[in-house]
Amino acid sequence: MEISYTIIRSNRETVALQVKEDGRVVVRAPRDLSDEQIRRFVQRHTTWILNRQKKAGEIKKKHAEITDEQRAKGIAEAKIRIPQRVAYYAQKMGITYNRITIREQKTRWGSCSSKGNLNFNWKLVLMPEQVLDYVVVHELAHRREMNHSPQFWKIVEQELPDYRERRKYLKNY
Repeated sequence: MEISYTIIRSNRETVALQVKEDGRVVVRAPRDLSDEQIRRFVQRHTTWILNRQKKAGEIKKKHAEITDEQRAKGIAEAKIRIPQRVAYYAQKMGITYNRITIREQKTRWGSCSSKGNLNFNWKLVLMPEQVLDYVVVHELAHRREMNHSPQFWKIVEQELPDYRERRKYLKNY
């Protein structure tokens, strides 16, 4: 089976596959990797791609389009709940942060800048509270470790021993 895909070349060292929510496939590759090597990489991962495309279709069916009213209510709720959870866990973990921003990113649930600014996707308020808490703790842990090293995951696990289950839920969503 031939899968169509878009290639994005950059100064990266590894190849990565991404299946967008609409099912499109994006290959992120090092500049010096040949088209043939990329084609073979995609071919080796056909099963994974097809499974992801199927999941994307199922998620789209399950989640009806969000209305403007639902979006406005969700953002308003996020602007209250998320800062409360951040303040709670930051105090508990002994971590400081700068500004909190609520956004609607397509591919991220949260992020942390080197300046200590935290960004969160408002749609976290549509998730179970323990999943929202996982993203909050994850981003706060970046205030100590700006990577995903074993030390980073120890910080997350110290606060949320069951973080793997929470993370799995989020990945499946």
